[in-house]
Amino acid sequence: MAVAVVVWVLAWVNASNQALEPLPPGDFSGSIELRTDVFEGQWGFWALGELPVGPVLIDLDEPIGAGRGDRVEVEGAIEGEPGSASGHGYRATLGVDRVISIEASTFLPHEAGRIIRETVIERLQPFDDARALLAGFLIGDTSRIEGPDVDAMRRSGLAHFVAVSGSNVALFMAILAFVAGPLALGPRRRAVVGLAGLPLYAAATRFEPSVMRASVMAGIALTGRLIGVVLEAWQLLSLAVVVLIVLDPSLTTNVGFQLSVAATAGVLVGARWPTRTKAVRALTITLGAQVAVAPLLMIHFGSVPLMSPVVNLVAGPLVAMSTTIGAIGVGGVSFMVVPAAWLADLVLELARGAARWPQLGPAGLATVIGVGLVIWLRPGIRPMAVTTAAAVVLSGVMIPEERLAPGQVVVLDVGQGDAILLHGGEGRYALVDGGPDVTVIIDKLRDYGVGSIELMVLTHVHADHATGLIGVVDMLGIDQAWASTEPHETSASRDLFDALSTRGVGIRSPTIGERLQLGVLTLTVVGPVRRYASPNDQSVVLHVRGPTGTMLLAGDIETFAQADLGNLRADVLKVPHQGGATSDAQWLSTVDAELAVISVGPNNFGHPAQWVIEILRDSGAEVRRTDEVGDVIVDLS
Repeated sequence: MAVAVVVWVLAWVNASNQALEPLPPGDFSGSIELRTDVFEGQWGFWALGELPVGPVLIDLDEPIGAGRGDRVEVEGAIEGEPGSASGHGYRATLGVDRVISIEASTFLPHEAGRIIRETVIERLQPFDDARALLAGFLIGDTSRIEGPDVDAMRRSGLAHFVAVSGSNVALFMAILAFVAGPLALGPRRRAVVGLAGLPLYAAATRFEPSVMRASVMAGIALTGRLIGVVLEAWQLLSLAVVVLIVLDPSLTTNVGFQLSVAATAGVLVGARWPTRTKAVRALTITLGAQVAVAPLLMIHFGSVPLMSPVVNLVAGPLVAMSTTIGAIGVGGVSFMVVPAAWLADLVLELARGAARWPQLGPAGLATVIGVGLVIWLRPGIRPMAVTTAAAVVLSGVMIPEERLAPGQVVVLDVGQGDAILLHGGEGRYALVDGGPDVTVIIDKLRDYGVGSIELMVLTHVHADHATGLIGVVDMLGIDQAWASTEPHETSASRDLFDALSTRGVGIRSPTIGERLQLGVLTLTVVGPVRRYASPNDQSVVLHVRGPTGTMLLAGDIETFAQADLGNLRADVLKVPHQGGATSDAQWLSTVDAELAVISVGPNNFGHPAQWVIEILRDSGAEVRRTDEVGDVIVDLS
């Protein structure tokens, strides 16, 4: 293991010294090899590709019928900053304007892997949330799992079940040996069959780092069996790490690879804990894995699920049964997919529930690890140590800390879209819009200690306001919801209304002049005054009054709705439509705000318009932009 650590450090230093520098922007025309399949994400279709000058993120308007290992001739433009996707770094984004040709890979494992993936996907249809998760269990395909569920799996500590690893490889090997029949009789023949099948399964799961770690470990073990050499698990892990990072030093900075290796090491340590009870052994194994990955989770994601070992104890058998039965189902016994999906749905419900449980920050993690070391080294003071840890966790983790004072409103930095959180005091919150990203809004609400929403308002149907609210409905309790969207609708608004209906939350169209007392804040509905042809003009407009000031939440209203609203005044204005050039200059001036807040993110729409900023400043308003200063907290108390 020491050799593996040394090689890891050297490779990490090498990879760090070769930090990804941005590529110079410019037109591109040429051939590029795909490093991944084409995925569908929030902003469209994408894949990772390899150019002679380094890796790039390929931005596509539509799927192109190509996958990992294929070469694609394209025309487009290179732009943007370095980043990371699926654990792989890239130097720039290649926006594709035209696909000229596709040259399929002739590498047999690539083609065989594609056939396996397509077969699994075909036999899991029609997809729902449970079958999407089952695809993750079987082949690590998470592209169909909804954003809120991805976040729930991560926050509950169950995300590793969709990062195909050792148990999946073992199941595949067992199925392969069964299918091979007489060819797999005897340990040596099984080893040969396994060595032949490993590249196929690795290709089917897109050669993900966790799969490669497990596959190389299995391959070394099978090779040892052929030549009569028996290696211990620690030796297998060490050799696998050395082989992989020598072949690809960039793996040292790959999050998936780091977590896979650390979790495996933690499992090996936990398995050696002296106990004769199977239940305790299972707990020590999951606890070992959790402790091993905790520092990495803190570094990469900022928190660690406190109850993950317990959740994994419950989920582990369900995942194992779901994966095994699902493999039989996609292997030809089609009716077995139904119980496999039912088990996957149980795991999903467990993840959704456990995602609301405490997350440890740096201080909480340090406390728990410190107490764990004390328990291990000084058994005589275990009761006192456990009591102390419980008190710290309860006071610092389980009891949410309200960061907003009564009467404060925060315009959240959610990117290109709107989300405004209002706190009336005593834990009474209203949320106006949710931005375009489910994960972002959920993390924001947790950061501010929000446990439930008394009033949710969808100003209008566009996705940059509605999408995030869908995840909020799934994660938090909602008392009531307002929307006045007719006759307009989008897929995002339909999904939101379906989610609210499923949760039994009433949706009402508020009337002009209607008021809601939210603690020290009074919310008054001032728009829309009629139906509009534009969804933006159809926005619900709220006037908020606090003890010391007022604020106008104007949605995305444009010139027609602004003219109908007339002269509205407020101390603070949430500028409509990300500050776009769709407002009336006189109306902006008439509001006479002292502070104008523009909720905006990176975009290609020219938001905010420079003349809008100048009009606001000329009228005496200070202008703050969320893309420049982050969350903007307004104090109306």
